Amino acid sequence: MPIRAVWFDVGEALIDETREYGTWADWLGVPRHTFSAVFGAVLARGGDYREVFQYFKPGFDLAVERERRFEAGLGEYLNANDLYPDVRPCFDALHARGLFVGVAGNQTVRAGQFLRELHLNVDVLATSDDWGVSKPDDAFFEKLISVSGHDPSEIAYVGDRRDNDIAPAARAGLYTILVRRGPWGFILAEGDFLPSPDVVVGGLSEIPDFLGH
Repeated sequence: MPIRAVWFDVGEALIDETREYGTWADWLGVPRHTFSAVFGAVLARGGDYREVFQYFKPGFDLAVERERRFEAGLGEYLNANDLYPDVRPCFDALHARGLFVGVAGNQTVRAGQFLRELHLNVDVLATSDDWGVSKPDDAFFEKLISVSGHDPSEIAYVGDRRDNDIAPAARAGLYTILVRRGPWGFILAEGDFLPSPDVVVGGLSEIPDFLGH
């Protein structure tokens, strides 16, 4: 069946997270280069990114630290400068081809508010906090399919992670597109321990024409 709906992950698919992780390094009092190096090492051995914080602050609680940053006036935020430049043209091109465009990723309610303020050309924008379920839980993609209103075989999911995006989307019967950027997009792009995506792209500008064919 033809693809009629395209859903996108947020972090590194749409949003360049360089600044955000840099601010976490600053909050921990760690050089940004050091934080990035440890981040990459953790991902390369298959660890969860939250383990990175434990190296610098044992017992680190992400939810607690987010609240402390907020109280200090340093809470998370997103703006147009964090948006990859190929996002808006891609969304416009997909809509011009008559496709449904959705955004759904593992984000907080606060991040969702910032995303909506970007006024992206999408039909639905939701976060894991909105839905009460997070990737890679299969229930996340069941919710996505329900909200989309399309058959799973008509839906493509675009993400940068083979573990959180590609694997669960494939289990749900969705067409999978890996965008190779950001640390996960490169470090976990290959390997036998995770399913391969249906297609790999270097950026979102490749997607409209590919699906058009």
